[in-house]
Amino acid sequence: MNFRNFDPAGMYSRQQMLPCRLQSAEHLLPTNKFDNSLISNYIVFMKTTDAVSLISKIREQVNRFIIAEMAEQGVEGIATSHGDIIYTLAGKPRMTMAEVSRSIRKDKSTVTALVDKLIRLELVQKEKDATDTRITFVSLTPKGEALKPVFEEISHKLMDSFYTGFSAEEKKELLRLLMKVHQNF
Repeated sequence: MNFRNFDPAGMYSRQQMLPCRLQSAEHLLPTNKFDNSLISNYIVFMKTTDAVSLISKIREQVNRFIIAEMAEQGVEGIATSHGDIIYTLAGKPRMTMAEVSRSIRKDKSTVTALVDKLIRLELVQKEKDATDTRITFVSLTPKGEALKPVFEEISHKLMDSFYTGFSAEEKKELLRLLMKVHQNF
């Protein structure tokens, strides 16, 4: 459904309907054509659309937060996707490229490009399996290992900021709902 052309009543413009998000739009509509159920349906539509938009905006803000924190810690030249790989390898020192790909939920070609950049930055290294040369392992270099505490600190700051003002129950409920959304895809 294209939001720009969405008109629940089939006769009102988007501009006429927008105020219903904040207050009753009854005063904006012709009295002989007003149907309150149409407004309710429109508000439900707006809220679900806003949720998707809000998730996207939160993701953008989180990425900006992480990049700013990395820059503050002197970690430059890598994106959050690179950080995903470093953080993953910090938890399991040696992984196959396929394991890294599954872990960060990116396709193998994307992971290969990300790992190649991390190799150029001397943060990770590749190693072929001794018995099966089709398998490539990835691990952190000493320079990459040195980033573990930096990424841990950034992660803690992010979680503190993310959950500011949340009770323990609210954190659990948010996680439950987000997992439910995630399972839909």
